[in-house]
Amino acid sequence: MERQPRVDSPTWEAVLAHRPAEVRDAVRDRFGEHGITAEQVRAVLEDGGDELYAAASSGAEDWADRFGGPLAVALLAAEVSALAAHLNARGSAVRALAVDALLDEFSAVTVAAHLGVSRQKVYDLTRATRISAYIDGVPWRKP
Repeated sequence: MERQPRVDSPTWEAVLAHRPAEVRDAVRDRFGEHGITAEQVRAVLEDGGDELYAAASSGAEDWADRFGGPLAVALLAAEVSALAAHLNARGSAVRALAVDALLDEFSAVTVAAHLGVSRQKVYDLTRATRISAYIDGVPWRKP
């Protein structure tokens, strides 16, 4: 008998890691209520919604069917948006730390000139949310 390689199916915790812990169960349940699996969500997040977009822009009448219909597409697209928002917040937190470090050595006017923003924007950038519970890596770069 030949041994089959083990294929790990994704867990909801891993797939929804970009969501705050306190909402993951509700999001998972909403997907489950509509027959959407963790694997389907993982696949959509891994390609950044490319297949959803390609299907939606194809002009085909039944474009949403292969994803489970329009409701499933709406839920999957919302999850792509949630991931994008999370990554945007993570980038802003990193930028805030970098701008803080720059202000230790340079004036706000100098930092603003190098970043191509106003002096006031430099101060606004430093007020961004600091590093907290962000994902360590994007889904499309995970092994």
